[in-house]
Amino acid sequence: MNLTSLIRPVFSQRCRKLDLYATQAEALQRAVLKRLTEKAADTEWGRAHGYRSGLSYEDFARQTPLNTYEELKGHIDRMRQGERDVLWPGRVKWYAKSSGTTNDKSKFIPVSADGLHDTHYAGGKDAVVWYLRNNPQSRIFDGKALILGGSHAPNYNLPGSLVGDLSAILIENINPLVNMVRVPKKATALLSDFEIKRDRIAREAMRQNVTNLSGVPSWMLSVLNRVMELSGKQHLEEVWPNLEVFFHGGVAFTPYRQQYQRLITSPRMHYMETYNASEGFFGLQDDPADAAMSLMIDYGVFYEFIPMDEFDSPEPTVVPLWGVETGRNYAMVITTSSGLWRYIIGDMVRFTGRDPYKFIITGRTKSFINAFGEELIVDNAEKGLAEACRQTGAEVLEYTAAPVFMDANGKCRHQWVVEFSREPDSLEHFATVLDESLQQINSDYEAKRYKDITLQRLELIEGRPGVFNDWLKQKGKLGGQHKVPRLCNNRDIIEQVIALNKL
Repeated sequence: MNLTSLIRPVFSQRCRKLDLYATQAEALQRAVLKRLTEKAADTEWGRAHGYRSGLSYEDFARQTPLNTYEELKGHIDRMRQGERDVLWPGRVKWYAKSSGTTNDKSKFIPVSADGLHDTHYAGGKDAVVWYLRNNPQSRIFDGKALILGGSHAPNYNLPGSLVGDLSAILIENINPLVNMVRVPKKATALLSDFEIKRDRIAREAMRQNVTNLSGVPSWMLSVLNRVMELSGKQHLEEVWPNLEVFFHGGVAFTPYRQQYQRLITSPRMHYMETYNASEGFFGLQDDPADAAMSLMIDYGVFYEFIPMDEFDSPEPTVVPLWGVETGRNYAMVITTSSGLWRYIIGDMVRFTGRDPYKFIITGRTKSFINAFGEELIVDNAEKGLAEACRQTGAEVLEYTAAPVFMDANGKCRHQWVVEFSREPDSLEHFATVLDESLQQINSDYEAKRYKDITLQRLELIEGRPGVFNDWLKQKGKLGGQHKVPRLCNNRDIIEQVIALNKL
């Protein structure tokens, strides 16, 4: 009997509880809210907002304001200094460093011991549960997992307190037994210099029997390419013949899919999307044939949603999970076991089904272009790029886009910088297909493009090899879970990229 067969029953027990997602979603979510508010009742935040045993959702929503990072920042700063019982009971020792806000270079998201176990690690376990359920012939535990991580540093020099990438916090606190089945070694995984770490990871991993991968697609691809350089092989299965799955998240997989399929040609290879952010683990792709993910509703996260057409309203409608409609874009609001209360996370989702609740990520509430009423979101961009790649034979590595409000000739358009891993048959053809696809996908973009009256055809600038890595490096964000902003309503980022592209 193989090792996977021995371990499988441990994960199979969870399947019965996951089946309840289809019939008891509201009850499960109400139970999560009850648990969170009762546990936080004696914190500073809980006392100020009247949390008590038996608090209803309606009272919770009335008594608790919506919050962005700016509203909670003062509380979080005090927690980082060692104060107890502020947003969550006890002392929170770990802080995931995330991309900054308009006011700060970085956000520091609290990760409590409860949140670590009832949300982040729970998501990792359930990814394996669903994968094993869908793949009865799997032998995933007969080899090792290549798991990428970032780095961390002491938090204000407080004993045992750390700040850094969420992935580094997860690796630092993981069960020692897991370290026996993962690569690279911990010291390598937590290196801060990604360029050095990339080489060491590749050298350590290529000598192992790797059966599964976990990480952000862009950074994992960089490591895998180094493995291929060192090994001299043509395809990854020649290095790891038992490789069977990549658990990926952090950025959309669409721009990278062709590159992975070219690198890994084995028909036994599987891909499973996860939605794991610094703030929590929210979704898993439970059906290989369906790109939508299931919302994980019995973790330490309570969900609410703001319809995007009301997002900028002073008093927007906010609905709990059981109040959402399919086919509508929502900004996600979370309450977590790490002390984030009615926190607007900045992600935009659209539900494709209920009972169970399944959704796709459609973009960021601040990652869009709406300079001329076109309301272009990341989901539109990904689909347009995929069609342009299909028709021109191209592969996109990275991209960003922004509006040109008016040039010297009074013309307005969208400007794209795209770095290719495989060149299109022509840049002109690629730009034409992308522009036409966006019009087919987005009626607002199509209306603004009508007869070139408001918007002219998009402009495509080819990014030189490595330009986006250079931008990330310049910002101190190379490696880890950092990613390139895709769509921006201003020109700050694209101007920086264009300047680097000329070097």
